[in-house]
Amino acid sequence: MHAYLAEWLSLIIRWFHVIAGVAWIGASFYFIWLDNHLREPPQWKKDKGIKGDLWAIHGGGIYEVAKYQLAPEKMPGELHWFKWEAYSTFISGMALLFAVYYFGNPGYLIDTSKAALSAGEAIAIGLGTLAMVMLVYETLIRSPLARHGMAFGAVLYGLLVLVAWGLFEVFAGRGAYIHVGAVVGTIMVANVFLGIMPAQRALVDAIEKGQEPGARVAQLAARAKLRSVHNNYMTLPVIFIMISNHYPMLYSHAHGWAILAAIGFITAFARRFFNLRHHGITRPSILVISALLTAILIWLVAPTRDATDGSTGGSVSDDRVLSLLNNHCVACHSTAPAHPAFQAPPAGIVLDQLAALRQHEAKVRQSAVDTHYMPLGNVTGMTDEERGELGQWLSDNR
Repeated sequence: MHAYLAEWLSLIIRWFHVIAGVAWIGASFYFIWLDNHLREPPQWKKDKGIKGDLWAIHGGGIYEVAKYQLAPEKMPGELHWFKWEAYSTFISGMALLFAVYYFGNPGYLIDTSKAALSAGEAIAIGLGTLAMVMLVYETLIRSPLARHGMAFGAVLYGLLVLVAWGLFEVFAGRGAYIHVGAVVGTIMVANVFLGIMPAQRALVDAIEKGQEPGARVAQLAARAKLRSVHNNYMTLPVIFIMISNHYPMLYSHAHGWAILAAIGFITAFARRFFNLRHHGITRPSILVISALLTAILIWLVAPTRDATDGSTGGSVSDDRVLSLLNNHCVACHSTAPAHPAFQAPPAGIVLDQLAALRQHEAKVRQSAVDTHYMPLGNVTGMTDEERGELGQWLSDNR
């Protein structure tokens, strides 16, 4: 019953996290699009303090949108704020991190072949990394480096690559990936909480007090816009990480951290095309280069023939393979899993019979032979020789 309720808890939190994330990222995309499509307004609007305007059609009607340089002539009676999309995404994401990785199946986070961590040590490393990177980012965004976009981006990217490598050295691949996503998500929500919202509150306070927004408010607003742009470029990498737990061929690769670094660069670079397109600048070369880099990455990380075959140089008996399944697989992959973390067999894969093993040959080969992702955290101590035997049997019984 505990595993059953834990599955429902994970499902509900994940569902809410996805909904909140869609709302937050959708708002981010929309407002960047909106800012990039603002055009110089007529003089009478400029006289009212309007910086740019936009006309759009949607839902059977025409909209007129105007953005003020700083403050309107009069504070509107109702002002819509966009913050809870970010906060709810972060809160639900942290709840999911605790439910699935910290208090759920330890094999998702801890790989004893990398580091023999206790649950407490793993949690401390994970949360400590989030806090440390956020502090470094806040130091950088408040420094003169923030005025140099390309240099700032290079430093931030290098920091995240270093974090990915470090986490991959101590965590299981899946746990490392999700923690990099949590690091990026923490930076993004910190941008909202520590930068964007204070700037907006300072502007509204000045208007409500009947004061002319001064240089300080203008500076806060400019930095808030910069933080918003940073968040925009981090959206595609963080979306990828959100779905990466379905693809062990990436996070269980020996160089999984480098794969993540490459995908982060490619997706952020591809986002540049759309941001430029909003300004009326079309550079299809960005998408072409992104596609070529993706193709090269796919080729580079493809499993070698030796790894795929898992050849041992001799035949492997059915009884030997059944013994391997019983020792390393059926605790989770059976109709009634004995593993306390599972109410049902993961991905619906049951491996208590050779016929079922043949049916799921591709998945088993990828997870247990090619990537060594299974068993989770290698808690059963499956050896390379045993993986080779399993691969040989799968090759002989196609």
